[in-house]
Amino acid sequence: MRCPFCKEDRDKVVDSRSSDAGRVIRRRRQCLGCKKRFTTYEKIGESFKLYVVKKDNSRVPYERDKVISGLQKACYKRAVSAEQIRQIADRVEEDIFRRFDKEVSSAFIGDSVMKHLRGVDKVAYIRFASVYRDFKDADDLIEEVSQVIQETNSRQSMKGQPKLFNG
Repeated sequence: MRCPFCKEDRDKVVDSRSSDAGRVIRRRRQCLGCKKRFTTYEKIGESFKLYVVKKDNSRVPYERDKVISGLQKACYKRAVSAEQIRQIADRVEEDIFRRFDKEVSSAFIGDSVMKHLRGVDKVAYIRFASVYRDFKDADDLIEEVSQVIQETNSRQSMKGQPKLFNG
């Protein structure tokens, strides 16, 4: 790597971290000539595309904005911040990129969103599940809500989460 200050072609990596859900590597470097530090970013090439395989077996390019949009709808008028939504999207992408290279099923994405959303807000989780799982009738929805209530009631350590229903 060429130093942007003295144009020397010798440096050492001082620190390296991944960001943007593992798609970018940030490296702090120090020039061995002038001793100044600078940062470089390494990104996966634009030709890399991850495709989502939908229920009907069609394939569409993965779009982070669709995950965030679904989370925003589920979290509408809930005490879930934009930062929490971004963090959930980051965790979902980490799950995806850890296991898949070229194609991921929409079912995996939905399950991952639900897994991470469930720990943040139970009502938002039920909202997301009701759309994602496409409940056929009220009994399916009631069964899902009952499972969440049982889990919530059995975990006394989850302070700060309001009960879904009193009773």
